[in-house]
Amino acid sequence: MQDFTNQIAFITGGASGAGLGQAQVFGRAGAKIVIADIRAEAVEQALATLRAEGITAHGLVLDIMDRAAYARAADEVEEVFGAPPTLLFNTAGVNSFGPVENTSYDDFDWIIGVNLGGVINGMVTFVPRMIASGKPGHIVTTSSLGGLMGSALAAPYSAAKAAVINLMESYRQGLEKHQIGVSVLCPANIKSNIAEASRLRPAQFGQSGYVENEDSIASLHSIHQHGMDPVELAEHVKRAIEAGQLYVIPYPEAKDGLRAHFDQIVGSVLPLEADPEGARLRTEALQNWAADRAKVFMEKQTG
Repeated sequence: MQDFTNQIAFITGGASGAGLGQAQVFGRAGAKIVIADIRAEAVEQALATLRAEGITAHGLVLDIMDRAAYARAADEVEEVFGAPPTLLFNTAGVNSFGPVENTSYDDFDWIIGVNLGGVINGMVTFVPRMIASGKPGHIVTTSSLGGLMGSALAAPYSAAKAAVINLMESYRQGLEKHQIGVSVLCPANIKSNIAEASRLRPAQFGQSGYVENEDSIASLHSIHQHGMDPVELAEHVKRAIEAGQLYVIPYPEAKDGLRAHFDQIVGSVLPLEADPEGARLRTEALQNWAADRAKVFMEKQTG
């Protein structure tokens, strides 16, 4: 996608931070913006900011963990703009930090529910509608550098973000034939209010094993206040869409650490001479399956 004029962009978490930066950048490029956020007051403030620039914008309050609400949001987009989105930004996310051994069920359910479940809900809600429209499109999902390796202080967050990366790689392969591109954004710290995510934690997920108070929020703010500006980050995303990139990682300080991490993984693979015959048989079996037997999974279920 090269021209964003009159594209319809649906952005979760669009009322602040990375989501609002995306709304500004793509709105300035001519897209019609839909911001979805769980905070009603923030939605109104964001709409005022966008409309003051002359950007066409619509806002709605959405809990991305609520599938029925997501379906209603998708219907509302089509009612307002006459079509489903051509640009989908799964940007909303939450974080909470503490020792992995202290993690509670509620910690897992909330953090993974938003960061992975919310993405799944966005994809299952919108991808069929995007395909049915017959229009080229693009999907950008925000993961994290934390999704590329584990973390003893952010285990549920890193696990969810790792799953998001894998999921987007899969959708990238599956949606190419529909002219829908897929990118996954893996940022480090962003200048945003995500440090205050615990304030939005629903009561049903209230049993945390972590420290969540004013001191923990201030600790996280000390990181994010020096993060990348959301508009700058969104400009990187825009260029990545134009270039058709899968990965968007505009943080040069991450390169050496990522290389060392993945070198360790690749270094753990046995050399071919350790089992040449077994490698040949396994490879041929997979190639034959992909060429012939895998097609059964592409058939529609009947009866």
